[in-house]
Amino acid sequence: MIQTALSLLSVYVFILIGYLVKLFFKDKLHQKSLVLVSVYILQPFLTFWGLLKKDLDFDLLSTPLFFILISLMAIFFNFLISKKLFTNTKDRSIFTVAGVIGNTGNLGIPLGIAIFGEGSIPYTTMINLANVFVVYTLGVYFYSRGNFDVKKSLLNIIKLPILWFAILAIIFNLAKIEIHPAFMRSLEMGAYASIVVQLMIFGIYLYSVKIKELNIKLQISINIVKFLMLPILSFFIIKYLPIEPFSKAILFMECIMPLAVTNVNLSALYECRPKEVTAAVFSTSLIFLGLIFLYLPLIHILIKS
Repeated sequence: MIQTALSLLSVYVFILIGYLVKLFFKDKLHQKSLVLVSVYILQPFLTFWGLLKKDLDFDLLSTPLFFILISLMAIFFNFLISKKLFTNTKDRSIFTVAGVIGNTGNLGIPLGIAIFGEGSIPYTTMINLANVFVVYTLGVYFYSRGNFDVKKSLLNIIKLPILWFAILAIIFNLAKIEIHPAFMRSLEMGAYASIVVQLMIFGIYLYSVKIKELNIKLQISINIVKFLMLPILSFFIIKYLPIEPFSKAILFMECIMPLAVTNVNLSALYECRPKEVTAAVFSTSLIFLGLIFLYLPLIHILIKS
């Protein structure tokens, strides 16, 4: 339990650094520039490097495929009820997709190691890949829908390089094309820089959040979806899936991750209320610190199923 708590807290250090940087430099620091660097340069490094770290094993594909299925079901459900809860297009977009896009990479992978050991790495890596495709397809679509029509939103998906780098990496992996170790080290540098910059962007936007300016209804709705609806939905689906108990437990853990910092990147990139999204990411991250210990018994139930 202590190891789990330390794994969580170690990630939050860079969020604090981002917050302090904005506190001291204020308007001298333009966060939108960091978002552009992260989305268009560093995240493609992370994706390409991560997909080349391990040979693709088709025995592992069932777990991320089920992750995508659960994500699609949750997004569809959110989309339906968003029309009844909110009148503003941006609020609908945020509610529909934010709670489903979890932190499966920066938090999910290290937390998987802390709870399940290194044997979880292949599964969490593949689930994170599945999440990347959800983020940069449906995530881009809904966040850009806050300001753009359907056609423009679909074009925004195609324009982002991370999707193309993911496809390229899969081709390299399946074709057994080896990358020179020196180049892999450069990719690794960019990958770790991406993780750090994403967390710092979160902290920077967090500085600008003012509680009195937030849509409290939206914040509460997102947290209910994230920590009540999605865990219940995913638990009862996963419990009856035809996969190994170990895979079930890891899949459930990834489904309950707090909101990913990528939500902040996309909402800022498409000007879909990034402060509102930052507050949602922060609140779910704080609540998760306590709830993870309540979810551990459910994880153990799945391991024994």
